[in-house]
Order: sequence, then structure tokens, then C-alpha cells
Amino acid sequence: MAKDELFEKRLEKLNRLRDKGIDPYPNKFVRSHTTVEARAILEKPGENQDVSEITLAGRLVSMRSMGRLTFAVIRDGKGQIQVSFERDSMGIEKYSVLKDLDLGDFIGVKGEMYRTRTEEVTLRTLELTVLTKSLRPIPEKWHGLKDVEQRYRQRYLDLISNQEVREIFEFRSKFISTLRSLMEERDFMEVETPVMLPVAAGAMATPFVTKHNALDRTLFLRIATELHLKRLLVGGYDKVFEIGRVFRNEGLDASHNPEFTTMESYEAYGDYESTMVMVEELLSSIAQKLLGTTIVEFRGEKIDFKPPWERISLVEVVKEWAGIDLFSTENKTAVGLRKSMIDQGLNPAEGTSWAQMADKIIGDVVEPKLIQPTFLLDYPVAMTPLAKFKKGDDNLVERFEGFIGGMEIANAFTELNDPIEQRERFAFQEKSREEFAKEEFDRLDEDFLVAVEHGMPPTGGLGLGIDRLVMVLTGQSTIREVILFPQLRSLE
Repeated sequence: MAKDELFEKRLEKLNRLRDKGIDPYPNKFVRSHTTVEARAILEKPGENQDVSEITLAGRLVSMRSMGRLTFAVIRDGKGQIQVSFERDSMGIEKYSVLKDLDLGDFIGVKGEMYRTRTEEVTLRTLELTVLTKSLRPIPEKWHGLKDVEQRYRQRYLDLISNQEVREIFEFRSKFISTLRSLMEERDFMEVETPVMLPVAAGAMATPFVTKHNALDRTLFLRIATELHLKRLLVGGYDKVFEIGRVFRNEGLDASHNPEFTTMESYEAYGDYESTMVMVEELLSSIAQKLLGTTIVEFRGEKIDFKPPWERISLVEVVKEWAGIDLFSTENKTAVGLRKSMIDQGLNPAEGTSWAQMADKIIGDVVEPKLIQPTFLLDYPVAMTPLAKFKKGDDNLVERFEGFIGGMEIANAFTELNDPIEQRERFAFQEKSREEFAKEEFDRLDEDFLVAVEHGMPPTGGLGLGIDRLVMVLTGQSTIREVILFPQLRSLE
């Protein structure tokens, strides 16, 4: 039957219900138990439990009629349960309402709990209430919703059809809740910072542009929460964090979505070493609390979150794995680095900056090898304008990125709090933007510089990619499986 015909058939049933004086969309329904609680009455009996006055509500997901007796299954947000309808106990008129129900409808049932002859926990319905008439069918029970594109575009159908998908997002919720609790245990204060900004600074990324009509002002969706969080350390807070969405106007692939969720934290008097220890402890604790183990399987690999994670020098592994010494005399210039990359079979685009070429080497050669939890340490200053120099080496800054399964999951600095040096770094970024128009560089935020000129304490800063971490912990191969409503290409 065509979809339009199904819609019309259901519409006819809707009208028949109304003709019988039944409101198919009542305002409210009070239930006494969830399906899980109702099952527990018989599965885990306790003293003084009344089985005769149980009221449940949920979506109708299966129904089979045997004349005067009908069995159905309803599902709520906690689980599902079988319910039965008997014409003799309900009466002919009330029982006839079943003819106008379809899978996908929401119903309320009141009755008594019992076990069938096959020992199935069941509610014998004495009162039936139609709560929502569904005009479109839900996915077929046994085959579910398999089309990947449809699953993402109509996530509500995916959640109805695929229990394992529901479990992923329930896990995600628990992950964020647990992360928040662990940060609060460490005496971090959760805060909220602006999403729309006059300057899209704090990272090297293309922003989304919007317009504030009342202010007649162009604004940008934030690409990071960093600079406002650091303002709060200037203001006197010692430990702050924020969990929220950031937006980058870039491509889509298995590990990138234009809007994604991060946790950023800033701890006064810390550095990147103390932040590394915190990351290890946080993520291994979350895995243990939620999964009962620190070992998970991701893309065919056994990943162990247990500390300590391996720590490796970026410069050394680039030299070893790519055959390129980033700071040899010839490679300190863009021309020289480009030649070395071509010699090693890496082909950067014409007119690429030194920082962009270094990033390509890391992305193409180093990152794919970092399967087990690993900290990649000490980045070139040209790639990291917001971090402090590494003691004894003005080519490098105290920065680490954490990798798991070949993906970046954390980025952290010993934060630069010298306002004069920070201004010079931002100025270099702005100059580079003019020279390499097709690349993204960090932006000069004058208000942030003024804040740092008032004095910011030594600080360890961190960004965690929550979507990718959930991917790893749930064994999902693409980021779209862990974002409820991922961005998709237009159907047109």
C-alpha cells in the first residue's frame, strides 16, 4: 500500500475515534508506573505490592488479535511490556476501539498484573485511553530502519526502531553527566560563555557568520570557548570549565561535524603536565564507571584507557616517521620544508604556509599511527599562538594533543599569559592571514588582550572532544552515530 494510502487509512480511523466521542489527543495522562517498574512487581515481588491498580502509558509497537482476546506490546522511555485486552472484561464497546488503533499510536492502559500461561509478565487491561493517534507508520518491527541516510535525517524513527541506537545516546548522556561530576569533584566551577562573538578567535578555523539586527552588527558563532574562559581567570576564579557546542564552517567526514561538543577547562597555577595527568585520570575513570573496564574495542583495535598514557615528542616522531627534521636550517623556511615534504612523497599545495605544511605532516604521517591513548608533546610555536614557550627552546611551545584510534580527542596548553608576547603572536597571525588568504589563522581579539594586560595567572588549559570520545567508548566508526541530529547535505 502506498504511503499516501496508509496516511488516509489512519486518518479515517482518527475520524472514527472522534465520531465515537474519543479525543485522540488528550492533554494529559497520569501513569502509576513505568514499564520497568510494572515488570518488577512480578519479577521482583516485595511485600504489600498491589498488582490490581496499575496504570501504564507508551507507544504501541506490536499487536495480535485472536478474536475476543488481543495481545499488544507498549514501549515507554524505560522499556516495554505486554498488555492484554479481553472483550468479556472490557465490554464490546471499549474493546472495539482496538480496531481503530495502529502501531505507533500512544495509549494508556489501566488494569492488573499477571503472568500468562507462557509466564510472560502482562497487564490485563480494564481501561484503555487513546493518547496519540499516529498518522504515519513506524518502521517495521523485525527489519527495523536500515537506510543509513534516513536514519540520520529522521533520527526519531531510528530511535523507535533501533534499541542499540537509543543505548548510544543514553551512554552519551551518562558520559557528559559523569564528566561534569568528576570536574566538580576537582573543584572546577561550570560556567557559560557567549555563542555569538564579534571576533571568532581562540582557534584556527573558519567561522559561521550571522547578523544581529538590533545592534546592526556582524557576529560569528564561536569556534572555541577559550578566550572567554580565560577572562574568568583574570576575574579571579581559579578553576572553570564549560561543556557546550562550538561551530566550525568546515568539511564533513567520519570524525568531523560542523557543530560539535567540547569541554574546555582552565586551571590557575597548572600547566600542560598537570593537565595531562588530569586527562588520563578523567577518561580512565569514566570508562571504568560506565563500562566497568578501561579496555574498549574501536575500529578493530583494543584500546586501553588505563594510565599512564604514552608521551612522545612531536619533533622526534616527525623526524623518525616522516624523515623530516622540522627545525633543520633548510626546513625552517616554508620553501625548504616544502622541498623536504616533496622528497618524502608528501605534496603540499602551492603557496602553503609553514604551519599548514607542518600540520599536514602530522595529519598524514603521525596521527594515523597513534591508536592507543597517546600524548603528542611540544608543538612548533607557529602552530600554537596561545601557548607558552617550552623552557629552553623558543621553537616550541608547551602544548599536547591527545590521540586515540588515530583521532585527536584532546588539545591542551600551558597558557600564554604574557600580554606583550600574546599581542605579537596575534599580530603575526593577522599578517599570515594576509599572506596566505586561503588558510585560517587565529584572530586578534583586542578585548581579550586588554583582559590579559590586567594579569592572568599561570594556567593549564584543556579542550576535550566529547563526540569523538563517545565514538571510541561505544565503538562507533563515524561521528554521525553519536550526534543525535548531524549536519547532512541537502536533498535538493
